[in-house]
Amino acid sequence: MSFPAMKFCSNCGAPVTLRVPPGDSLPRHVCDACHAIHYQNPRMVVGCIAEWEDRILLCRRGIEPRHGLWTVPAGYLENGETTAQGALRETLEEANARVEIGPLYALYNIPHISQVYILFRARLLDENIKPGAETLEVKLFTEQEIPWDGIAFATIRNALQRYYSDRRNGDYPFHIGTIDALKKG
Repeated sequence: MSFPAMKFCSNCGAPVTLRVPPGDSLPRHVCDACHAIHYQNPRMVVGCIAEWEDRILLCRRGIEPRHGLWTVPAGYLENGETTAQGALRETLEEANARVEIGPLYALYNIPHISQVYILFRARLLDENIKPGAETLEVKLFTEQEIPWDGIAFATIRNALQRYYSDRRNGDYPFHIGTIDALKKG
């Protein structure tokens, strides 16, 4: 297990050491001065597959990682937000799109980068979409128009492939999976 480098305590500024604190079973960054234990846990990424008739909304990334490639509107969950609120906010920030959040659709574990992706199905409320500050372009795509070779992340490619398969079957079950380091993309 690898830990991001942490050198100083965010509470008091003193040096930290990586060790197993009493009563714990995993190494943590512990402050030698104030004894604060700094837990580093996976980041939650939330977003949605936003539908408009037979098309879905994709955003062309204007930031790294994967600058210039396509993804659904998604990003890190903020403190104090529910997952649905985060998906709404990210969709508005990245595509200036207003959506009605639907059912939870997919959860992907990505342990090699300590992330968990949570995707909802959503319904666009109108076609008034435009790129946000971190987005180069937004567009509604039919299944045949999806730029599969230009999809930014394996999680999104996998979720979209399942989405279209589910749509053909007329049933959208919840999906859970793991993206391993060898298949990242």
